[in-house]
Amino acid sequence: MQFGLYGTNAHVTVGAAEIAEAIQESRGPLPEGARDKQFEFSLSVLEEADRIGFNIILFAERHLGPDLTTWAVAGAIGSRLQQIRSMVAVHPGLWHPALIAKLAMTLDRICRGGMAVNIVTGANEAEFQMFGGTAMLKDDDRYIRATEFIDIMRGLWTHDNFTLEGKFYQVRGTELRLKPRNEMPPEIFTAARSDRGRQMIAETGDWWFLDYPKSVQSTEEMLRSLEDSIADMRRRMAQTGRNVRFAFNPFVHFGRDRQSAFDDAVHRITAYDKEPDSAKVRVRMLPAAMGGCIGTPEDVRKQIARFADMGIELILFKMASGIEDVRRIGTEIVEPLGVPNALHPRARKPVPA
Repeated sequence: MQFGLYGTNAHVTVGAAEIAEAIQESRGPLPEGARDKQFEFSLSVLEEADRIGFNIILFAERHLGPDLTTWAVAGAIGSRLQQIRSMVAVHPGLWHPALIAKLAMTLDRICRGGMAVNIVTGANEAEFQMFGGTAMLKDDDRYIRATEFIDIMRGLWTHDNFTLEGKFYQVRGTELRLKPRNEMPPEIFTAARSDRGRQMIAETGDWWFLDYPKSVQSTEEMLRSLEDSIADMRRRMAQTGRNVRFAFNPFVHFGRDRQSAFDDAVHRITAYDKEPDSAKVRVRMLPAAMGGCIGTPEDVRKQIARFADMGIELILFKMASGIEDVRRIGTEIVEPLGVPNALHPRARKPVPA
């Protein structure tokens, strides 16, 4: 099993005083010689994750808010790390694929662990309009656009001269004079629930982030939903002749039992809100609890073993982010269950004779 985590930024990180302070700081000037607190905190957390042996970081993209720009952060932090792969989220409709292809090659070549791209077809419509894009949230054309986006990136990564005449993008004789750090181009991660979205993944994706309906009432019901989704994707894979690997991103939090772990997670999430409403947070967190990774470390390890038996190969954790949280997950989950990266010291231990 591979393990990953979200990069710590304003819109995905909960329960961190450093992020709460960084959000307050973001609207004003910095002290002379200082760096943004959001960046400093993210760097410290991800350097620790790198030391522990996590496999991948997802740098999520958000433009409308105090988040630092994703590509700048991924480059600045990813270049400092020794082994973790840097995955950057991208919204087609806000970027041109040829530009992203060039940004991706730059990141791939400056990060020792390489990079991956997370294609996000759904998005915040107001954010898209504000930053000059179109979300097409209610139109299946967004999947056609995303497919063309992926085809152009891959074409530029693997050809010296590439042309595509698509419905949304046209590139003619385009050259990208940077190539991937190794023979395999960056992998494409994406997520979708709809029939059209799943078909796009079967035809173009390398990894699928599984999801389950927020209406599920139990962990067993959640597992059955994931099993059905995996079976559906495998049928599509048989038709397309491609292989798509499965990933899942549950919320993880430890406690002496499941209820205390859930209660502490709610406390962490609301700790730095100006107007915390723990009752609403509890309701919002219930579907996350169905993921089975809130409880004792043994509970979580057993749940991950069930995911592995289903064919899931990557767990990308959502969590209350801090260095101690990353260390705990490393000790309880990554070290006993993970597959070390090739560059990590644990991967270079001699095999006993």
